[in-house]
Parts: sequence; structure tokens; C-alpha cells
Amino acid sequence: MVGLGNPGDQYLSTRHNAGVWFLQSLAEFSKTTFKEEKKFFGRVATARFSDLEVLLLLPQTYMNESGRSVAAIANYYKMNASQILVAHDEVDLPAGRLRLKEGGGLAGHNGLRDVSRSLASKLDFKRLRIGVGRPKFKEDLVGHVLGKIPFFERKLIDDSILITHSLLPELVEGQWQKAMHKLHTAC
Repeated sequence: MVGLGNPGDQYLSTRHNAGVWFLQSLAEFSKTTFKEEKKFFGRVATARFSDLEVLLLLPQTYMNESGRSVAAIANYYKMNASQILVAHDEVDLPAGRLRLKEGGGLAGHNGLRDVSRSLASKLDFKRLRIGVGRPKFKEDLVGHVLGKIPFFERKLIDDSILITHSLLPELVEGQWQKAMHKLHTAC
């Protein structure tokens, strides 16, 4: 599982780091901690869900270079793209709405584009789309995702992320359709 975002304290509370918030929540839930792994260009933790070991990866590259980190760990562990879940911010969903996605387009998300490119243009990886809402003015998209998020929006997102904890058995056991149904019914 990969949480897309930007490294550094100045980005920690920005909408673009919604994927990071998801992985931090999973790490806390599973009582594990992240450790710097230079060969993966990121921080890695190992969690156990449903008696299965799951790697959690927080790339320490900038969003537009996330693929370097994802490809490094995928190649090292000989993972197929279909074994990877990428959590990311999604402006086409309102704050607090979550959707699972498999295949399809990248919706202009530069982090996803780089992950796809680094995985030999495979779109087989799964996605957790974390709604952060769209700005009122189209021209302000960069400022929106890189700006500090208001408390009430962050609370909506954090509360929705907690719902994913109940989906972990289905997600790690490959019961994708069941996980999608449960999530899309709840959130």
C-alpha cells in the first residue's frame, strides 16, 4: 500500500498529502512505525492484517516523482502492479468521500501518472481515491491541493479514512469487489 504525498513539514497539512494521512492511520491502527529505506526512496512499515503481511510505503520523493519509489519496492519484492494499492488525493470527489478504483484513466493526477510510467505504463494498480474537493476557480487547483486544509475538511477526511479499517480484510485478501461494495455503501 502506497500513500502519495509530498515530503517535508510544509506539506504535511495540505490536501495533496491525503494518501499519506491514510497510511499513517493504517500504521497507527496496526501499531507499526515507519523506517527510512533509502533503497526505496521512502519510509516503509510492515503491518499485519488478516494474518497477511502488508508493506506500507510513504515515498519521500515529491508527488511528481512518486513512481521512482513505487517501482523500487515493486521490483525488489517482485510485485505485479495489480498487487499495489495507491492512496491519493482526488479533487473530483468532495472532502470525506472515498472511492476504490481499478484501472481506468489517471484524471490528470501527476503522481499517478508517474507511478503508471514507472510500472511500465501498467494501470493495473488499485487506487483509493480520497476526496479533497475542487476549488471554486479552476485556475486555483495547485493552490487548493498545496494549501493548508481547513480543520472541518480535514476532520471529514480523517473520519472517512477510519471507515477503511473495516475493509482491510477484503483489501488484503484480494476481495476487491466486496471491499468496493462495502466502502461505496458506507462512504
